[in-house]
Amino acid sequence: MEAAVLRNSVPPGRATAFFGFVWAVVVLAALLSAVPLMSLPDQIPQLPPAFWVMAALAAVSDARPFTPPGRRQSSAVFPSICFTFAILLGWGPAPAIAVQAVAVLVSGFRLRHAPWRIVFNIAQYACALTAAHAVARLGPEAAFGARPHPTWADVAIVAVAAAAWFAVKYGSVTLAVRLRFGTPWWPAFRHGLGFELLSTGSLLLLGPVVVAAARVSPALIPLVLVPLYAVYRMARLSGEQEQLARLDPLTALPNRKALYAEVADQIAIHAEQAAKGADGRHLALLLLDLDRFKHVNDALGHGVGDRLLVRVGERLTVTVRPADLVARLGGDEFAVLATGLVEVDEARALAERVVEALVEPVALDGLPLDVSGSIGIAVYPEHGEDFATLMRHAEVAMYDAKNRGDTVAVYAPESDHNSPERLNLLADLRRVLDRAGGADAGEITMYYQPQIAISTGEVVGVEALLRWRHPKRGQVDPEELIRVAEQSAVMRLLTRRVIDDVVEQLAKWSAAGIAVRAAVNVSVRDLHTGEIADQLADRLTRYGVPPSWIQLEITEGALMADPHRVLATIARLDKIGVAIALDDFGTGYSSMQHLRRLPLAEVKVDRSFVLGMATDADDAAIVRSVIELAGALGLRVVAEGVEDARTWRLLHAAGCDVAQGWFYARPMPADELVSWLARYRPLVPGPVQETPGRHRTKPPIAVEALPRDPDPTADTDTSAPAQAPTAPAQAPAEAGSEPVGKGESYVLEQVGGDGTYLTVQIEDDGSFLPEPPSGEPAELAGAGGVGESASPADK
Repeated sequence: MEAAVLRNSVPPGRATAFFGFVWAVVVLAALLSAVPLMSLPDQIPQLPPAFWVMAALAAVSDARPFTPPGRRQSSAVFPSICFTFAILLGWGPAPAIAVQAVAVLVSGFRLRHAPWRIVFNIAQYACALTAAHAVARLGPEAAFGARPHPTWADVAIVAVAAAAWFAVKYGSVTLAVRLRFGTPWWPAFRHGLGFELLSTGSLLLLGPVVVAAARVSPALIPLVLVPLYAVYRMARLSGEQEQLARLDPLTALPNRKALYAEVADQIAIHAEQAAKGADGRHLALLLLDLDRFKHVNDALGHGVGDRLLVRVGERLTVTVRPADLVARLGGDEFAVLATGLVEVDEARALAERVVEALVEPVALDGLPLDVSGSIGIAVYPEHGEDFATLMRHAEVAMYDAKNRGDTVAVYAPESDHNSPERLNLLADLRRVLDRAGGADAGEITMYYQPQIAISTGEVVGVEALLRWRHPKRGQVDPEELIRVAEQSAVMRLLTRRVIDDVVEQLAKWSAAGIAVRAAVNVSVRDLHTGEIADQLADRLTRYGVPPSWIQLEITEGALMADPHRVLATIARLDKIGVAIALDDFGTGYSSMQHLRRLPLAEVKVDRSFVLGMATDADDAAIVRSVIELAGALGLRVVAEGVEDARTWRLLHAAGCDVAQGWFYARPMPADELVSWLARYRPLVPGPVQETPGRHRTKPPIAVEALPRDPDPTADTDTSAPAQAPTAPAQAPAEAGSEPVGKGESYVLEQVGGDGTYLTVQIEDDGSFLPEPPSGEPAELAGAGGVGESASPADK
């Protein structure tokens, strides 16, 4: 029933254009055939027996036209074409049009065509026969109707007439399909051209043979059924080959090609259902990927794996509804097309039934094999209106389910990391990395965030952070930038660009008298080959930068991706003299092993713990434990995400070596960093009382600027090395010697070269430095604070 509905349906939004074309063809056919048909009543008594034999064969043969599997009915083989074309050559257009109309009525009834489609088919044949007749009349007289001995010229004219018939008929059919379904005309025209030329062309060229045989004896006409049967067999074999091409040879399930055709057909049906407001106007594409199937192949062989796939296909077939389609896409991927759904929850329920069906182990050769899988769901029309979009979104959902450790997931745009927008972003990134992308690709720059020794306030390094200002999107979020790049070969170009820029910048700073270590983040892709080690060695030699001035930060995730290759690359980097830091420490699951095996110089405590240590006793305990562990192993500890004075002082009390965060300075371009270093004066924390789980934020009762003698050791020369900052500014009492009492002044910074200091009077017991009522970090200009919270992108 659904096939008949599809043949007679027109998708919503296309009815006007399509039926406009249909009725235009009908009107044209009526105008072309009106005059010939008016003479038909007078012509009928004069028609010979041969005509009536051909007419009868035309009607009978179209009662069972052959339609190749997987093709639309417009591609069916109608044997009546042979006889009506012969009638056209022998007795003119009127009898041919009349017989063809009868044959169309017979086949239309047999195939359950709608009335409008029957009328349209009759009109197409009438136009094609009229065009062929016009070409045939180019000869001096009817080639096969009057002369007993046709010449080569007559045969050529008949061949051209057949070509005209084919061009009109096939062209009108493909154009109607274009208007009906919105598919591009030329691909559809070209796709079916070969089959139509073989089948329809053979029938047309049999026509002259039939009419020539009829002139000898009507008894010869039935003999043409033999070559017609050969044409039928040819079409059938072609259809069987195509059908085999739509089946998976292992499981005998439909393959991707068959699924594509079925989805296209079902989308047309469901679009019509949606236009009518009927229920069941949704369809769902479920994509199933088996888990650990590779282990079965590796352990038991591909023969067992193939048998397992067959059994899985059988289970899926008996689990889904009778109207649903199960297909194998290749490997261990299966798909289920569920139609006539009222809501998305029905698709999820079907997926859950599939999961339950796979729970029972599959017994092969007495060995029970556990089978499980992840299923992604995309629903029409919410998640896509064509096969390609639905398939891609179902695949996104399936990988989302795998990443979450779940069995079923419905497509969600936020999980799609390969959207067209991101692909465009990736293309723009490649262009800007080529350094020839132009202004329309934006600009890649490096920002640097200072790293401060907590105990002395000395600048001991900077972390290099990537920034990209896109001409249309503005500042691209660094996390999104890395997420887009690391899934492609662009990550390699990005790493090369970062290393080139950072090493070159270190050389420029060195020439200006600034010696500072730079930390650079690298991805798992960078560590899979030794290319990064070769590049670093080359750039350090070229610019004359000591290897100790560069440090690479790696994550535990990079180590787990491919430990052998990653460890080999790290060993090469350590041999060169490049320090290695373990980033995001505490967020992975194999940290102790890494600390023991790797040639590490530094451990970075993840900001998620540092941000909460001032208010959460658990976070504070974790940070202290990491600091003690790293210290016992002789590793430097860096805390990232330091954004307030209390956290700064807690880290100092816990023995942390280095801190970075917006409490000191935000990331800044290289030229701004030079200016910042020139005016920076070290900030030394005082003592802090431990008050886990409680963060007191009383405001100061007075803030005043007090004159003080300039520090004779102060050096504001921008060329001064970062390792030799000026002497720390001291409070009236030595900082850190005692808690600051109520009403006492504590020197936080030197504002200018005139010796003016900013002092804060604190009404408190001195257990912490005051913060503004807003809860934002204190604004400490000399220490680099900016008075606002850091973005996670500045990690």
